[in-house]
Amino acid sequence: MSEIPAGLFYTEEHEYLKPTKEDGVYVVGITDYAQGELGDVVFVELPDPGEKFGRMDTFGTIEAVKAVSDLYCPVSAEVLAVNAALDDDPALVNSDPYGEGWMLRIQVKDERELQELLTAEEYAKHVAK
Repeated sequence: MSEIPAGLFYTEEHEYLKPTKEDGVYVVGITDYAQGELGDVVFVELPDPGEKFGRMDTFGTIEAVKAVSDLYCPVSAEVLAVNAALDDDPALVNSDPYGEGWMLRIQVKDERELQELLTAEEYAKHVAK
């Protein structure tokens, strides 16, 4: 069974949005379910800090042994930082998707968009289909 922490926001495309202690700042990554479906992650392509994305715009790609998939920005946001550790060790996405395997740190442009995302309970139902 995949880990689906409470208190995070989720997309149907398997990204998560985790609040930080800073107002309007969130961390983005892919869920435990998604990394399990992808298999061993071998490369992650991420944007540069300062880039801006609309809700559900593609912000990068993730390459695993089995497939290459697009990554989607859950909400309209500006990239504050990217996880440079993934350059050297993309498998962090597999071993710790909600911790060391994070991808982006973003500033959300419109927090009302958070209402469009799934709760942990809704995401659990989504992946159980």
